[in-house]
Amino acid sequence: MIRVLIVDDHQVVRQGLRYVLEDEPDIEVAGECGDGEAALEAITRLQPDVVLLDMLMPGLDGLGVLERLREKPVRPAVIVLTSYAEEERALRAVRAGALSYLQKTTAVSRVVEAVHAAAAGGSILDPAVTALLVQRVWSDQGDADPLRVLSRREREVLAALSRGRSNREIARSLSLSEETAKSHVSHILAKLGLKDRTQAAIFGLQHGLVPLHEALSDPDPTET
Repeated sequence: MIRVLIVDDHQVVRQGLRYVLEDEPDIEVAGECGDGEAALEAITRLQPDVVLLDMLMPGLDGLGVLERLREKPVRPAVIVLTSYAEEERALRAVRAGALSYLQKTTAVSRVVEAVHAAAAGGSILDPAVTALLVQRVWSDQGDADPLRVLSRREREVLAALSRGRSNREIARSLSLSEETAKSHVSHILAKLGLKDRTQAAIFGLQHGLVPLHEALSDPDPTET
């Protein structure tokens, strides 16, 4: 069982998260708290595997909790749930040890996915937050190649996408399954902070992945 501690100063949010999580057969809500100091005490007492942590709370806020947890030799995986996708706050939270950073408007299925990922040491970032982090990395790197955030395979997929190819055509040309091609496209959009395939295709052309005359057609906007 994955033991989860819910930390949020709004009772209705805590109750909603508890209702969703307790519907999962492998997740147990070990407790809930309304402020940072109570969260630190509960973490020591309950030893949860995962903490769902609000950023803005009275007294000790989410960042304060993360910073205090860094002093502990053993600490739970932390998923930040916030109402605001602020660049500086997101950066500080990730640097302080948050594995995942999600907005409270995120689908509940995404929160459940993040809990499972965190219990296994994985991360999930809200697309808006990913875009902020990537943009900060680019600005920190100055004129560095923005495509460096993509793997070799993702560059190949982006090049094919920029040629106007569908997921099925990308899969066939790169000897992938269609589902894998679709997954690569989703990762590319998240890493580059782009909204859709059309933006990705334009990005690929702008950064020289494909000569302009090889852009055969507009990507199908219904695909992801």
